[in-house]
Amino acid sequence: MDTSRTTLYLVRHAHADWVPDEMRPLSARGRADALRVADVLMAYPISRTVSSPYRRAAQTLQPLADRLGLPLELDADLRERTLTGAALPAGAFEDAVRATWEDPVFSHPGGESNAAAQRRGIAAIHRLVNASAGDHIAVATHGNLMALILQHVAPTFDGDPSLTVDFAFWAQLSMPDIYRLTRYADGTTTATRLWTP
Repeated sequence: MDTSRTTLYLVRHAHADWVPDEMRPLSARGRADALRVADVLMAYPISRTVSSPYRRAAQTLQPLADRLGLPLELDADLRERTLTGAALPAGAFEDAVRATWEDPVFSHPGGESNAAAQRRGIAAIHRLVNASAGDHIAVATHGNLMALILQHVAPTFDGDPSLTVDFAFWAQLSMPDIYRLTRYADGTTTATRLWTP
C-alpha cells in the first residue's frame, strides 16, 4: 500500500424530493443516479465507505458498498449544515444560504455558521485520513458541507487557481456530484471533479 497519499471520493447525495425531514429518502431519480455513482466509483480501489447518517446520503453510497461487500459506516460529522431552526418563507432558501457564505461566522437563528460546519467537516476528513493512510475512501455528504470541505482543503481544481469555492460554486453543484481529493504526505491536497451530470 502506498501510504504517501490518501484518496477520498466526496459524494454529494443524489436527488431527494424536499420535505422538512432531514431523513428524507432518495427520489426515483436519485435512486437511479445512486447506481450511476456506483458505476463511476467501481473504477477505483475503494476499501472503505463512510456516509452522513441522513438517509439520502447513505442511500446514495449504499449501492457501491453493496457491490464492494463493504459495510457502510456512518459519521454524524458528515451531516448537512443546519441552515436555520425555523421554516424559511417560500423562495428564501438561496438567499439564506448566500448570507452564510458572505459572512462565514454568521448563522441564522437556530442554525450553524459556515465556519462551524467547516470545522466539523474537516475534523471528519482528518479522522478518515489519519485512520486510513494510503486508502481510497468513498465519503457521502451534502452540498454545503462538501463545498466547505473543498474550500478548506483544496484551493485549486485540476491545477486551476482561478476556481474559487464560494456561494456560486455551491450553487453549481449537481445532485449527485463527485470530487476526488488526493491528500499527500506533505499535507498538500488536489481535487478533481469526477461526475458528469
